[in-house]
Amino acid sequence: MIDALGAPQSLLLLGGTSDIARAIGRAYAAASPGLRVVLAARPSTRRDEAAAELESFGCKVGCIDFEATDPAAHRRAVDEASRSGDVDVAVVAYGLLGDNERAWTEPDEALALAHTNFVAPVASGVALGDLVRRQGHGVVVALSSVAGERPRRSNFVYGATKAGMDAFFTGLGEALRPFGGRVLVVRPGFVKSRMTEGLEPAPLATTPDAVAAAVVAAVAAGKEQIWVPGSMRAVMSALRHVPRPLFRRLPI
Repeated sequence: MIDALGAPQSLLLLGGTSDIARAIGRAYAAASPGLRVVLAARPSTRRDEAAAELESFGCKVGCIDFEATDPAAHRRAVDEASRSGDVDVAVVAYGLLGDNERAWTEPDEALALAHTNFVAPVASGVALGDLVRRQGHGVVVALSSVAGERPRRSNFVYGATKAGMDAFFTGLGEALRPFGGRVLVVRPGFVKSRMTEGLEPAPLATTPDAVAAAVVAAVAAGKEQIWVPGSMRAVMSALRHVPRPLFRRLPI
């Protein structure tokens, strides 16, 4: 279980090869060398590297083959991760940015985004929710995005998928409260990572390590929602109230 200082004994990373997932793993591993970590991701050299990196901190690392687009993979991964003991913190860390211009004109592209960013996380959340209820404790960390708070012309398909994911996990947090569980919804701005490589960084751009540090601190503090960087909360609050004719003229 998570101790009095907010340190978990076990960590599950669904999408464990993403830059943010790896950063979260490192952040927890640095503070808890004996941490048990389960990396759920496609088999790859990158997964092997992520496992070796965590083992260098003294973590006990296990790997699970996980394909988010496989409906059966979510419960299978959660069940396998819990065979060696309770899961204290589980992170839903996979996603797809996609090409917005293709996504709103090509059904297959739109469906790929919707499935990876919304349908699959819902499946992960249901499986994790069942685990938390059985354990009587646990924190689910859902990596959402500020893009889901108000649709923009430049990425409205991606933003729509994140809005759905955000709403689901916010509600899941309320559903799990009576069972001793908690959900942390994380809303980063632009993150400089493999996903955004080649794109011009937006104002208040952040890094995977900064997101990871914010997640670790928020889990320890018992928070349910955070923005990264923290100043993004005020920015998005203001943008939500900008009249649409003015909003569409903003260079964002």
